[in-house]
Order: sequence, then structure tokens, then C-alpha cells
Amino acid sequence: MDGRRDVGGGRRRRFVNAPEAVPPTGAEPGLLCYPRPVATGGALLEETPPLELYARGATTPLAPVEVDERAARQSLRDQIARLESELASLFCSTYPRQGFDWAVASRGGPRVLGLSELERVRDQLLVRLDQNRRLLSEQTQVEQDNRCLIEEMMLEPARYKWQRVGNSDIGEPGCKHWHVTPRWGVLGMLMNWWRVKISSGCPLAGGRSHTLRPRPHR
Repeated sequence: MDGRRDVGGGRRRRFVNAPEAVPPTGAEPGLLCYPRPVATGGALLEETPPLELYARGATTPLAPVEVDERAARQSLRDQIARLESELASLFCSTYPRQGFDWAVASRGGPRVLGLSELERVRDQLLVRLDQNRRLLSEQTQVEQDNRCLIEEMMLEPARYKWQRVGNSDIGEPGCKHWHVTPRWGVLGMLMNWWRVKISSGCPLAGGRSHTLRPRPHR
């Protein structure tokens, strides 16, 4: 520690010299360990800027840290597997509805993907899962409204003249439909007699008709 006289007031100001570097016990040659900077009275120089401390030699430069990518890759693979499982479950729950996109872009064939590529695949799965969930929620609301419409048609068919609702409108397979038609044709239209006609389902597939031919006499 050295003292210098102040020009203005004649008082002496004390400065702390930087501590000398001391090699730690059992350390490799050339490796120095600097103690924490201490001011007068044992107080640490916590408020000293880091660059100034480093310039004085009061700090030890940090050694480069090697990042292990195996844990990050395993975490991304687990996330991708979970998202694929949720997407598969959503696909099963949407059947037989149409209009969903389940495709996810491939990454250029079978190979080991890097961290950035794994993150890209995870993000694409998240986007696809969110889009299909929102679309399924919207279609489910429309299907519920159509079920309520069928109930109202059955109660008051005259309010829903010529209205037609099919199984595809309520998210069910098959060709069944509900159709509001007049009773007895033109007379029912004149008398305002309406009814809900329910179809019996999909028509049977017709095959070739096999006619029996008489066997030729021998």
C-alpha cells in the first residue's frame, strides 16, 4: 500500500495494490489462483468493475466450459415422442371427419439430426397439433349445433321446410340423413303438413345380376 498527497486539500489518499498471483497447491504448472480483492479493514472490493479487477490481476479468467449435448438431444427426443403420441391420439379421435392436415415435413432421409433440426421438428409438431386441435374444436361446435337442429326439426318440422341434415354434419359415419318433406306431396304443402323423413342408411352396393341359364342337352 502506498500513500500520495492530494494537491487540493493536502490529505493523503490510500490505494490498494493488486495482490500477487499465488499458484494453488497441486495445480498444473502455469495455473495461477488470485485471491479475492480486499481493501483496508478486510472489506472486499465488490463495487470495483470486473474489467478493472481483471486489469489489476485480481480475478482469474474463466476456463472454457464444454457443453454435453447428449442430455439436450435426449430431452428433445422425449418431447418429439410425446408430441407424436398426442398427434396420433388426436387423429383417432377425429375419425371420420375430414379436412385435417397431419403431414410434417421430413428432414432429408434417415440420419442423425442435430440440435437445431430436432428443435425444428419439435416446433413443427407443436404447430400441427395446435392447428388440428383448434379445427377439431370448431367442427365439434358445429356438430353440436346440428344435433340441436335435428331435435328442433323433429319437434317443429313446419319451421324447417326442406331442411336436410346428414351423418357427416354431426361427425358420424354412414349415409343416414334427416329430411323435412311435406306429407302427401302437394296436398301436404297446401295444408302445411310437414314431417321429418329419416333415411334407412347407405344404399346397398349392386353387383352383377346372375341369371340362370338352361344347361344344354347332351
